[in-house]
Amino acid sequence: MLTIAYIGNGKSANRYHIPFSSLVDTIKIKKILSKGDTSDWDAVEGVTYVKESEEIWNDPDIDLVVLSTPPHTHYPLAKEALENGKNVLVEKPFAETSDQAKELFALAEKKGLFIQCYQNRRFDSDFLTVQKVIESGKIGDVLEVEMHFDYFRPEVPEQIDHFDPMESFLYTHACHTVDQVLSYFGNPQDIQYDVRQLLGEGRMNDYFDLDLFYDNNLKVSVKSSYFRLKERPSFVVYGTKGTFIKESKDRQEEHLKLFYMPTNEDFGLDLPEHYGTLCYMSEDGQYHEEKVVSEKGSYSYFYEALYETLVNGKEKLVKDHETIRQIEILEEGIRQMKM
Repeated sequence: MLTIAYIGNGKSANRYHIPFSSLVDTIKIKKILSKGDTSDWDAVEGVTYVKESEEIWNDPDIDLVVLSTPPHTHYPLAKEALENGKNVLVEKPFAETSDQAKELFALAEKKGLFIQCYQNRRFDSDFLTVQKVIESGKIGDVLEVEMHFDYFRPEVPEQIDHFDPMESFLYTHACHTVDQVLSYFGNPQDIQYDVRQLLGEGRMNDYFDLDLFYDNNLKVSVKSSYFRLKERPSFVVYGTKGTFIKESKDRQEEHLKLFYMPTNEDFGLDLPEHYGTLCYMSEDGQYHEEKVVSEKGSYSYFYEALYETLVNGKEKLVKDHETIRQIEILEEGIRQMKM
C-alpha cells in the first residue's frame, strides 16, 4: 500500500487528484492539509484533515506528499517536503524556473527521495488516440501536428491588470501540451515562439503559438488562445499518406466540472460524435475515410504508474530531464513575449 497526503484542499486536489487516486486499490489517502476553516468540497471518508504541515512531515506512515496548491508555492513547499524526508508529487507548473527545478531534483537525489511533476494529461483520450493513429501507420510518416487548447473566456484576461509568469497562459496551459510533445516526440531541434499579451503591455499573457521542429522534417505546433469563440480542432495530424482530425478534447474535465465522477463506467468516454476522422490512401491507391473510436483516458493511470515507481521500482513516468526542458521552453517563451 502507498500511503499519501495532500497539501491543499481546493479544486485541484478534489477535482483532478483525489477522484483518480481513490480508484487505485493500492493507494491510501491518510491526510489532507486544509488550512481554511471551510471548504467547498465534501470531506473524503476515512481521511484525517489537518491544519499544520508538521502533522504530515512527522507522520512516518506517509510515503508521498502531493502538492495541489497555487503555483507560486510549488517550489518552496516541494523543497520543504524533501527536507522533511518525504517523496513529493508536484502539480503543474512544477517550478517557475529551470534552475529551481534542477535544484529540487538534485536535492531529491541527495536525500534518496522521489520527486515528479503531475503530468496527468499524458492520459487524455485525444492524445492517446492520436498516438494510436500514428502507430497504425495508416497516415504514413508524420510531417506536421497541430495541437490546440482554445477557450472563449475573455473575462479572464480582461480582469487581470498585471503580468505574472506563473499565472500566464503559457505556464498554466502549455505546461500540459508541451509536456505531451516532449513525452511522445522528444526534444525538438529548434523552436519558434509567438507569445503575446493581446490586451497590451503589463497585462496577462493570453495567447501562444509555439512551433517545435525535429530533424526528420516534423513540425509540431502548440497553439492556445483565450479569444476563440469557435475552438480549433484539438489535434490535426498530417502524414505522407493521410490526415487525422480530432475535433473535440478529452472529456474528463468536462465531466468533472459537472460532478460526474470517475466511478461511473462511462466517465470521460467519447460518444460517436466525438470520434476523430481518419483519411488516408491505402497501398492500392484507394481513398479511405473512417471514424476512429477514441481511446479511454483516465488520470488514474498516472497514479497507477506512480505506485509502480515508488513501490515496485519501475522507471519514472515523467523523466526529470523532460520537466526541466519543459520549463526551459516556458521560460524562453516568456522572454520572447510580445504585446
